[in-house]
Amino acid sequence: MSLSTSLKRRVSAAVLSIAGLSAVLGLASNAQADTLGDIKKAGVIRVAVPQDYAPFGSAGSDMQLHGYDVEVAKLTAAALHVKLEIVPVTMANKIPYLLTNKVDLVLNLGKNPQRAEVIDFTAPYAPYYTAIFGPQAEALPDVGALKGKKIGVVTGSQEDLFITKNAPAGTLFSRYQDNSSAVAGFLSGQTEFLATGNIVGAKLLADNPQKHFAQKLLLMDSPVCAAVRKGDAPMLEAVNAIFAAQKSSGQLDTLSRQWLKQPLDVKP
Repeated sequence: MSLSTSLKRRVSAAVLSIAGLSAVLGLASNAQADTLGDIKKAGVIRVAVPQDYAPFGSAGSDMQLHGYDVEVAKLTAAALHVKLEIVPVTMANKIPYLLTNKVDLVLNLGKNPQRAEVIDFTAPYAPYYTAIFGPQAEALPDVGALKGKKIGVVTGSQEDLFITKNAPAGTLFSRYQDNSSAVAGFLSGQTEFLATGNIVGAKLLADNPQKHFAQKLLLMDSPVCAAVRKGDAPMLEAVNAIFAAQKSSGQLDTLSRQWLKQPLDVKP
């Protein structure tokens, strides 16, 4: 499908649906919410962690989620002196789960203006950038060169929003529900290029040296943030304080080197 008016409308509709859900819930009530107090009272914090996004979060042989975000969630619960309830999520339901009070905190979100209208972002807690990957021999000097090319993206991701906005008419999109499906589509030849994050891209290159893939074009530097409900200042301040302490102690750097294979290099 080409980058047409109908496609742009669908992306806009997705953003508007989140905004509409937020309006129904009422931003004013969120501002009055006491998530932190509720967590303390219940003795549990519910943290949304990606279920399909190694090494941030994915199921192991024990069928439990493991990864960088799982460890960050554990540190956060420990700092609040409460138990941890991990809630597996996909890219599509992260924000709706937060807005409908199914979770108290969402990990692993890139910050952008559309999302900032309905949720509040914490300080970044992990390094991340998005790029386009493709055949080593194929030239791709800029986004404009995508005209007539097939590119795979995860629906609603940072790279999806960026390329939809900036790619020329005639760009052919294949949208997937998760990273595993997007990578599989690329490897099977459904798409010529894949837009994804540096972590997924690095694993793609390492696992398929015979394919002669390469990073073709850097899209944006987008450090990973967490999110709380809009106007929930006490919760936002608490999570930011926890992240700051974890950075200062070196805990996040240790986890970043262990899981992401790179040092923690994000601005406060």
